[in-house]
Amino acid sequence: MRNKRLFICFVVAILAFIVVPFCVNAADKTIKIGAMYPMTGRAGLYGKDSVAAAEMAIDEINSKGGVAGYKIDITFTDSKVKPAYAVRVAKRYITEDKVNFLFGVVSSGVGLAVTEISNQYKTIFVGTDHASTRLTVDNFQPYYFRVSNNTFQSMTAGALYLKELAETKPWKKIAFIGPDYAYGHSQWDEIRYNLERYGVEYEVVGEYWPKIYAPDYTSYITSILKDKPDVLISGFWGGDTVAFIKQAQAYGLFKKTLYFHPDAGGNYELMSAMGAELPDGLVLGARHYNNWPETDRNRNFVQEFQKRTGRFPTYAAQGAYAGIYAIANAVKVVGNPDDTEALVKALEGLKISLPEDPEGFTSYIRPETHQITQVMAIGTTMANDDFPPAKKMLGNWKIYKAEDLVPPVEYLEEKRKK
Repeated sequence: MRNKRLFICFVVAILAFIVVPFCVNAADKTIKIGAMYPMTGRAGLYGKDSVAAAEMAIDEINSKGGVAGYKIDITFTDSKVKPAYAVRVAKRYITEDKVNFLFGVVSSGVGLAVTEISNQYKTIFVGTDHASTRLTVDNFQPYYFRVSNNTFQSMTAGALYLKELAETKPWKKIAFIGPDYAYGHSQWDEIRYNLERYGVEYEVVGEYWPKIYAPDYTSYITSILKDKPDVLISGFWGGDTVAFIKQAQAYGLFKKTLYFHPDAGGNYELMSAMGAELPDGLVLGARHYNNWPETDRNRNFVQEFQKRTGRFPTYAAQGAYAGIYAIANAVKVVGNPDDTEALVKALEGLKISLPEDPEGFTSYIRPETHQITQVMAIGTTMANDDFPPAKKMLGNWKIYKAEDLVPPVEYLEEKRKK
């Protein structure tokens, strides 16, 4: 009897030795993502939409068994739109939480800070909602990848739009207003570069540089009215766009100049915030639209997001959704989330079918810049109440091919010399 008990104990011990490590390994089969998004203030909606869309993508993937035997696990932290704070969070994610990927963020200033940590620790950073070209050109590093359009792409489309406009509605004088940091300055530099590249003649009559989240734009609006540009190019985003348009409308600005914002002006946040008060005829672009392209993929994305959250998505949502699928597709190619160098190679040139893609086109990441390449559309505000509480949406679309928006080789070489 004693020998039998010893035998049973021996078997239990052996099973414990075998089963416990197996259980631990099974639990460890996760793709760990450390995400940072703002949750309050003018940028808070972008953070909330990013979180909701990332979770939506993760649910879709994990419900089908994950990827390569791994489930995706994500942790969210409020970045507070503060670069120094985001750097501390990124370091904690890498050194303590042992994440495979950094993920986010809203604001190019935060992105530029986090990309340095990504490079220092050789941890892949998937950028979802910040647009300064500096991240993929001037400050290019091998572990950063962006899955939403950058300012060079949108300003190239913008220059092409203005070139076409000059042929039907001649204009000459331009002015620029935008936030006084990397994102705003990138847009202004790049719209001028591209206008000159395409041989468009113009005269600059004003530049205006309010701080991000400025509460009052009165002094800038009165200066614009005095300077009388034919086209006012805007570089605002988020709540700043809404605040500026509301204040400028009270001064009748949009009856005297064409308001043109090809990068982030056409975000759904503006449409929902202003409703029927949004002026007709503003010419705007964005990184995703709820009503373009009119494909099943985009309709399903918008409807599912609305079903989960009770609201229609801002463009930030599609960026986060794209980022999760980029990670999943790369891990599928490599077979595990721990081989960082192999994942870098997998992400370079990776094709990703996204809600933003029109029929016949698939987004892809360019190896030279680690920047996603996509078709872009620019539209005009007009009546459309299909996406309440918005009463206006964009329409009368002008479409620009993805390859036409890629930076020339000489541009990359010149920027990377500095």
